[in-house]
Amino acid sequence: MGRWERALDAAGVHDPGLRADYGRQRRQVAAYKREVALATGLLLPGATVPHVIAAAAFMHHTDTLLDSGPPANRKAASARWAHEVSEALATGRSDDPEIRPLLHTVGAHPVLRDRVADYLAAAATDLDFTGFATEEDYQRYVDGYSLPAFLVVATLLGPDGDRTAFQAACRTFIDASQRLDFVNDLAEDLTDGRLTLPVATLEQHGVTRADLEQARAVPAVLDLLADQLDRVDRTLAEGAAVVDLVPAAHRPMVRCLVGVDRLTSAAARAAGGALLRGPASPSKPAALRLLGREYLRARRRLG
Repeated sequence: MGRWERALDAAGVHDPGLRADYGRQRRQVAAYKREVALATGLLLPGATVPHVIAAAAFMHHTDTLLDSGPPANRKAASARWAHEVSEALATGRSDDPEIRPLLHTVGAHPVLRDRVADYLAAAATDLDFTGFATEEDYQRYVDGYSLPAFLVVATLLGPDGDRTAFQAACRTFIDASQRLDFVNDLAEDLTDGRLTLPVATLEQHGVTRADLEQARAVPAVLDLLADQLDRVDRTLAEGAAVVDLVPAAHRPMVRCLVGVDRLTSAAARAAGGALLRGPASPSKPAALRLLGREYLRARRRLG
């Protein structure tokens, strides 16, 4: 019996149809976030793996609906999806293979129910996104969309009992991670017509949107990018406190999440003006070393 089959057994997934649903979602997650699927399978206890896969697949499906097609179509599709998921959670039943694993996972981890509802309610924040006038607008976006999205998966890794400190640390971590995404994906977002850095921040550095769109790697633009990455690194250092707030069995995975962002930030800083043409990625050897270290830690913990 393979690792995945043992994980399904440990997670209480015995029905053949439901096992097939989870397996399909595992392939979906691997197709768009191969490193996440790999790390999940290697670093987490078997009983947790299928549930994290189901939560990640739900997030991806919801996010795809938010990003695909004309705005009017996206709103309609997102509303239908939210209704279907909410009805399934209320009744405990669904014929949709994209929802059935989520229902089983919510049954195993009831704390996830409210996080799913929060994320569905937050979808309009991303649908209505037009950019940020100020840093305060960005912080409201983190509270209104980024954090609810992150908690769909993170809540499965959190502690039992009081989660106040854990959720506060998640908020700090996702502030860093979201800012990093916006800086690193700047060129792609601008191509899609989205300016994801606050206008006031550009003005403080004497940078215009045209400077970014035309990839002008002038000193003011480089200073802007460096300033944003400095903020990322400071906030990420604070957000790393989340590692010590999760159960020991989940720390290798959470350390890996923090570590990947550190590597990505370093790669973005090294890229400099090249970020205006496309995103930076950590080197594969560095990413593999990180995964290897955390895998050994996870195995040592299990004895």
